[in-house]
Amino acid sequence: MAVQPEGAPCWADAMFGDVEAAKSFYGDVLGWTFGESSSEYGNYTQAFANGKAVAAVVPPMPGQEGPAQWCLYLASRDAAATASRIREAGGEVVMEPMQVGDYGTMCLARDPSGVVFGVWQAGAHEGFGAMAEPGAYCWAEVFTREPGKSDAFFPRVFPYKAKQMEDDGVDFRLFDLGDRTVLGRMAMGDDFPPEVPPYINVYFTVPDCDAAVARATERGGVLRFGPMDTPFGRFAALSDPQGASFSVIDITTTEGEMPKITDVA
Repeated sequence: MAVQPEGAPCWADAMFGDVEAAKSFYGDVLGWTFGESSSEYGNYTQAFANGKAVAAVVPPMPGQEGPAQWCLYLASRDAAATASRIREAGGEVVMEPMQVGDYGTMCLARDPSGVVFGVWQAGAHEGFGAMAEPGAYCWAEVFTREPGKSDAFFPRVFPYKAKQMEDDGVDFRLFDLGDRTVLGRMAMGDDFPPEVPPYINVYFTVPDCDAAVARATERGGVLRFGPMDTPFGRFAALSDPQGASFSVIDITTTEGEMPKITDVA
């Protein structure tokens, strides 16, 4: 696929204490195969769906051990300039822009509400080899307890236009690049335990949501929500056996009317 425009989701990876267990789990649930681990880059291992690169898994660096979680990377033409905007908008640069061979340049950041995300300036590695195909990334949402902070931050860093879903029961915002909606923002309510930190929830495409949930729970994953039918697809939220949150969605099975959405001034 071509290099994604500024601010578009372009890659996802996750750090796991037990990489082999993660490979076994996601291989079974999402049908992934895996390339050779790169010892030069901390045993970073790419995952493939139908031969196309869709994500990666990596063990923690010494001293960086922590809970497993998925990290979404947003595309940047200039990672250093993006890092500057992150600081100016009240965010924190957790890892300064770092060149990764000829693959590209990465940095890690945290928005003012605590949501961690990555920035990727493409080189030889342009990002996702496929999207919205079985096994591939499809969608992502920022989950935050302080939506006002995230809503102000992201459009200052990236060229997003915001839209708000008109629904009294949920506080949900969408971020557009041109005529393409690229990211969602969900306010975390009281149904989220206080120990759950803000995060970005990454959705992977599956041909059958219920079958994917069954495989995940059989392998020790935990069903957090769903499966549920929506106008966008049938989806479910899960945690893998090492605690990393993710969702699966069957975009071919849709139900209901599209919600009303209004532009945010």
